[in-house]
Amino acid sequence: MGKMTALSLCVLLCADLLDLAFGYLTVTIEPLPPVVVGETVTLKCNFKTDGRLREIVWYRVTDGGTIKQKIFTYDAMFNTNYSHMEDYRRREDLVYQSTVRLPEVRISDNGPYECHVGIYDRATREKVVLASGNVFLTVMSPPNNISVVAENTPAPFSRYQAQNFTLVCTAKGGKPAPSVYFKRDGELIEVISYVSPTVGDEGGSSAGVRGARPLISRDLDDTKLQKSLSLLGPDGRPGRLYTESPRRSYTARQPRYEPSPATETIPETVVSREFPRWVQSTDPLYFFSNTHIPQSDGSVLVQAKLTWTLNPQLDNDALFSCEVKHPALSMPMQTEVTLAAPKGPKLLMTPTRAKVGDTVRITVQGFQNEVFPEPLYTWTRVGGRLLDGSMERDGKELVLERVPAELNGSMYRCTAQNPLGSTDTHMRLIVFENPSMMKNTQNQNSKYGHLGGC
Repeated sequence: MGKMTALSLCVLLCADLLDLAFGYLTVTIEPLPPVVVGETVTLKCNFKTDGRLREIVWYRVTDGGTIKQKIFTYDAMFNTNYSHMEDYRRREDLVYQSTVRLPEVRISDNGPYECHVGIYDRATREKVVLASGNVFLTVMSPPNNISVVAENTPAPFSRYQAQNFTLVCTAKGGKPAPSVYFKRDGELIEVISYVSPTVGDEGGSSAGVRGARPLISRDLDDTKLQKSLSLLGPDGRPGRLYTESPRRSYTARQPRYEPSPATETIPETVVSREFPRWVQSTDPLYFFSNTHIPQSDGSVLVQAKLTWTLNPQLDNDALFSCEVKHPALSMPMQTEVTLAAPKGPKLLMTPTRAKVGDTVRITVQGFQNEVFPEPLYTWTRVGGRLLDGSMERDGKELVLERVPAELNGSMYRCTAQNPLGSTDTHMRLIVFENPSMMKNTQNQNSKYGHLGGC
């Protein structure tokens, strides 16, 4: 027992001697709460010592601790301080020897920091004794952009079978990743989460909460609906709709038309938004998936998808909203879309007074309503092929180059459709004579006639 007491006293005596030789030095840094991009952060290094201060150095630690970047130094010998960052990145301010302020923090400032304090060795006055502390700075960034689009659009209207419809909500610029959810007409949608199969999966099924099953499927049922009268042709037999095959559609006979001396716009004559020929016995099931994609700036891009069986009768004019929650936001961000079939396309023909040889453009200028998703446009010529010999053309604009006189009075049909409905609009082309072309023809005829007379 006496030996142990003597040993303990010896250890304590040695410690006291070392303390007298080197002095004591402790460094502590208070933890930092998460901060938002643009705020000001103060890094405070607390130290206690009875020695003479040599320097205080702040480091930013990167690459998992393998690299320490010196950002600020206080030199006690000369009572000076300086930043080690380039001029264009210099933002550090010394508040008091051991305290540094970082104004307007960025996502790139996120990470660990270390404070190193050095004091002079009492024994030699040449060596420096070092101690350090560390702190982690968490920088949050709220999403700076959210948007909602329809996946796989533009797409046609389907009358004879149910089809899946997917809304994609994208939130950019968030750190950490925000939470995303959907609402319909202001009410939170109850969803079934699933994981999209990755590349290389063979025969994998969606991992839904309610077990393995096809994502969405519905049986067709023609017995519970009467055939729409607009599906019947003049002879009472079923006809092909414009959006299925416009060139074979039935149209009522028009009285003989006399061209007017100006380009004529025929008002909308056929609106072919039919009731779907299937019946849904239950409310739709909404399937939800969420994908996080890390970005080079440290933020996370989030893509949330909402998929269900579209019912044009119920979903037309439905308001869907995507809301994003983030700890850096005091209230959720929101963007919304209203599902709507196209109605009453407005067509513009240029030039308004087309002459033989002109290039004529017929363009869809807009609709009577806000349409979502973006429609699919198909152009056909009633009773014949288009000028280039094709049966139909896709796109928002139809171009007829160097129109001949034979196209005078021809009728063109624009079919605009999206998964919620379809509508057709017609425009008649009136082609006037071109005086300059007639003059050139007369000059050529007179020239050849003169040569023939010789």
